[in-house]
Amino acid sequence: SGSTGESGGGLVQAGGSLRLSCSGSGSIFSSNANAMAWYRQAEGNPRELIAAISRNGTTNYVDSVKGRFTISRDNTKNTLHLQMDDLKPDDTAVYYCLNVRGTWDLGYYGVGYWGKGTLVTVSS
Repeated sequence: SGSTGESGGGLVQAGGSLRLSCSGSGSIFSSNANAMAWYRQAEGNPRELIAAISRNGTTNYVDSVKGRFTISRDNTKNTLHLQMDDLKPDDTAVYYCLNVRGTWDLGYYGVGYWGKGTLVTVSS
């Protein structure tokens, strides 16, 4: 179980939308994870946590994406999604999914492996 890779990135104009996917072999959650998270890393910046969904479906977002991005999971297809609307040039980054353990308030640590990510480029 656990994620096997991200997809869905591309080039989009500001204001546009993209839907990222993260597929799993077996359950999308690895056995020791209590949440799945989306991270992103813009060039020259550290990787940052932007959204997470717990096993019970609770979602959390950083302020910069709140109201524009939606994290969801499809248990029947073992897939995690990130719907990104009203994209801005500042959203340009490589996006990653990861099995994590912890809480949004206190912090997560990874219990899976980083994939190659999927590049999102937003033009102005």
